Amino acid sequence: MGKFVIRETATGVKFDLKASNGEVIATSEVYTTEAACKNGIESVRKNCVGGVEDQTVEGYETVKHPKFEMYEDKAGEYRFRLKASNGEVIATSEGYKTKASCKNGIESVKKNAPDAEVVKED
Repeated sequence: MGKFVIRETATGVKFDLKASNGEVIATSEVYTTEAACKNGIESVRKNCVGGVEDQTVEGYETVKHPKFEMYEDKAGEYRFRLKASNGEVIATSEGYKTKASCKNGIESVKKNAPDAEVVKED
């Protein structure tokens, strides 16, 4: 089972959603407080049921929020961002070499986020 790991950064607090193998599958923005970070985690839990908008294909179909947006970055890697029902980005992925790996990352968020425990890193 996955887990949300809350950690402090130089500028605030953020979380990583880790799969059961310890790999980071999604990361949050930096929040000003731990309480705001925990609200972000709840938002990921609630919104990870959204569909996938594949922005790597021409003339892609727009999916309504909440949704995962899959796109290609400047380095040619595939990434996703999870957007809440209000359109705000609440989690982002690392870069993947293949589209299939990126899709697996999205599926991993959908599978792990709803029941993931929350732990604080020292």
